[in-house]
Amino acid sequence: MSPQLFLLLKITTLSILVQPTLILANCTCEPQDNKYNHQTKHKALSYKLVAISSILCSSALGVILPILLKNFKSLQKNDYSSLQFLIKAFAAGVILATGFIHILPDAFESLTSPCLSENLWGSFPFAGFVAMMSAIFTLMMESFATGYHRRAELRKSQPVYIGDDDEQGQDEHIAHGPQILLERSDSSSLLRHRLISQVLELGILVHSVIIGISLGTTENPKTIKPLIIALSFHQFFEGMGLGGCISQAKYKARTIIIMVLFFTVTTPSGIAIGMMISKGYNEQSSTALIVQGVLNSASAGILIYMALVDLLATDFMDPKLHTSFKLQISANVSLVLGAACMSLLAKWGGT
Repeated sequence: MSPQLFLLLKITTLSILVQPTLILANCTCEPQDNKYNHQTKHKALSYKLVAISSILCSSALGVILPILLKNFKSLQKNDYSSLQFLIKAFAAGVILATGFIHILPDAFESLTSPCLSENLWGSFPFAGFVAMMSAIFTLMMESFATGYHRRAELRKSQPVYIGDDDEQGQDEHIAHGPQILLERSDSSSLLRHRLISQVLELGILVHSVIIGISLGTTENPKTIKPLIIALSFHQFFEGMGLGGCISQAKYKARTIIIMVLFFTVTTPSGIAIGMMISKGYNEQSSTALIVQGVLNSASAGILIYMALVDLLATDFMDPKLHTSFKLQISANVSLVLGAACMSLLAKWGGT
């Protein structure tokens, strides 16, 4: 998937997310924000502006930090490789908890709301089904993209030595084979890292817009205040996971800047959109519940798959991790710590 196509996909996703929020539904579940007076709403507005600034900074710091660490010259190659294991394990725990603890329960809550038709939405676990299908689709997309790339590599012309079978000629002929295999392996690995970073950002982007809009439409200062700290940590941890994947993908500077900017501004943009539509927005409308529930389910499926398959399974089966008991223990502790920190935010007030 080219960066241009991925950029178009993200813009399309944003437009899909925003459109349903502008529709007023006729559901009997009426919005509750009308009970707040002008002073309370003004205080809520102040908290929202603080939230935009705080989340913007924490998102930028989280996603940039792993990218900067890779280029930090004082770190030796082996030291950075070990540090990268720990960062990715922590980030995988964060992403896994985001999918299971934060997003999927919200999706079930939206799609089983009493404001929706019980006969249709209450008769089948749509949230789990959409999450499962999004995980399967992610697997299929990775498999087909990697397969296409490898077949294209095999069709390329290969260098062949033609000449006398002297000692030098034999050495050159032998040298070609391993070099070609190494180049193919590096190319396939690079493609996989790029697919991981793009799919991971897409899953995070969907969730980030939804939580931003939800915060932006809230008029209760008591609800907003704890969310500022919780969502700031939330975006910082998710940014670390995404930044680690971006650093491994070896993108050009322009693509890295675009991906970093998109992640950084997504939640603040969602808050701004929520502020603009708060007067006519009803989060309990059937349209809003269905759209949020389906997109949250899809996002959860993507993130859970990426955390388990592309981040944890790959690194935890790495021979380097198996040959160092200290590094293996550290990676496991880092994984549990990341999952615990993100799970704690759900209790603290995270979305």
